[in-house]
Amino acid sequence: MIQQWIENFSPKDSLPGDMVQFLKLHGHPKTAAHCHAVGKKAAEIARQYAADPRQAQTAGWLHDISAVIPNPERLEFARAHNLEILTEETAFPMLLHQKISVVLAQQIFNVTDPTILSAIGCHTTLKPQSSLLDRVVFLADKIAWDQPGQPPYLPELLAALETSLDNAILVYLDYLWEILATSGVRHPWFIQARNELHASSTAGSF
Repeated sequence: MIQQWIENFSPKDSLPGDMVQFLKLHGHPKTAAHCHAVGKKAAEIARQYAADPRQAQTAGWLHDISAVIPNPERLEFARAHNLEILTEETAFPMLLHQKISVVLAQQIFNVTDPTILSAIGCHTTLKPQSSLLDRVVFLADKIAWDQPGQPPYLPELLAALETSLDNAILVYLDYLWEILATSGVRHPWFIQARNELHASSTAGSF
């Protein structure tokens, strides 16, 4: 299933340029711009919180590379690549895109670093026992979001980020918790990550 996505793709061994070329080739220039912005923001946050900026930038560049897979085809793609598919992901296949991006990062862009792949693979939902890089890339995606205008949670999130990475993440997780109370799907990783961060917040945060 990978072959059809690399026809007419000519990588030049420059990851950001190759990412942009790949997404534009498949009609996703806005996603390319978003990925570039997330890579830049992830590197900034990584430097602030002593994570690896190169790893953060790479994960940011590739986190949404699966935009090329149409939503109706994501379940089929995930099954073909033996990905774990949760009940919530079956109900809302968009949630699979983070896992599919890992496959494309590995098979098309030759990314092998497990730390980078982990961050790509949970950038939408986060996950329990997340690494520092997981959290950096997750937060960068929420700051450099891909919708018009400014996200409503952003001022509070940025204020929290000045002193605590985890508190900034909780601003977004709590915002999303309320949004999903009336509609949408609460992914188990999201629930577990939020519970975990709230439980540890009284003991100190990054």
